[in-house]
Amino acid sequence: MNRLNRIFHNKQIKLFWFLRSFGRYATPKRLLQSRLERVLEAAESRADWEYICRRADYYNKLDPAVAASSLEGLHPLGDHKFRKGVRTAYFFDTYEFTRWFSDSLLWNTIPGDVTTVPEVPSIVKSRPIGDDNANSVLLNLDKVRHFIFLRDDIPFREKADRAIFRLAITRRPHRERFMRMYFGSNCCDAGISTPRPEYPAEWVKPHISMYDHLKYKFILAIEGYDVATNLKWIMSSNSLAVMPRPTYETWFMEGTLIPDYHYVEIKPDYSDLEERMRYYIEHPAQAEAIIAHAHEYIAQFRDREREKLIALLVLRNYFRRTGQC
Repeated sequence: MNRLNRIFHNKQIKLFWFLRSFGRYATPKRLLQSRLERVLEAAESRADWEYICRRADYYNKLDPAVAASSLEGLHPLGDHKFRKGVRTAYFFDTYEFTRWFSDSLLWNTIPGDVTTVPEVPSIVKSRPIGDDNANSVLLNLDKVRHFIFLRDDIPFREKADRAIFRLAITRRPHRERFMRMYFGSNCCDAGISTPRPEYPAEWVKPHISMYDHLKYKFILAIEGYDVATNLKWIMSSNSLAVMPRPTYETWFMEGTLIPDYHYVEIKPDYSDLEERMRYYIEHPAQAEAIIAHAHEYIAQFRDREREKLIALLVLRNYFRRTGQC
């Protein structure tokens, strides 16, 4: 499988993903709906049930006293169907779990990179980090693109003493600022893969796979429209994720990451990048400790059955806290 991952740049082979997704779509929903309560009741006897509940409550912060006051703006779950114009990955990643619930229930979902808190309780992929984000209820959406983990066989100490930046910068002025600061520098291999007339031609470098990044000790994980998509696979590697403190979060719970424990924090203006790199080059044991903590953090997402139970609990709580069941 690792060889296939390298060939396909570690993206899930989409043919298999589509077949599995359409198989779920073809399965009668009543078969699952009749099992839902038994599945969740059985989960209560698991040794990690309290952990499952904590994760579910982190994703779904709805206050029943507020959320149940009005169902205006919500839509019947039965209208959630595959049709022309739907965003395929977001549809199938929500349908994987909504099919367990009655079509008569009401909900709302917003696909894409969501950077503001909706006015009504909504299922989203991303939300701003903070206390006032309860209407943004997280599920693991577009995971075929976002939730990717790598196997890295190169020890940290054998990697190049440089950073690498290969991220899209179009309509992302903060990433463009990084390029202007560090293109051509000795400390960072900075480049973009797609030529654009508004950027210098010399910025363009050949496309490289995720595995090609792993020869560097430091990999930049700078937020795009919302989160840094590459953060998950960087933290699963033996390289250090380098980034300012995150401002958005997804199912990965970026808001719980600890700076200089799970990743190397740099200033929002990127001015201390070289200084931070030098420190961890000179203190490799501390770098390896961060990598070990990152691997521990990643491990909690590898149990597929538990991830399914958390998602089902998030949705059940959504319907309960909006006063529907």
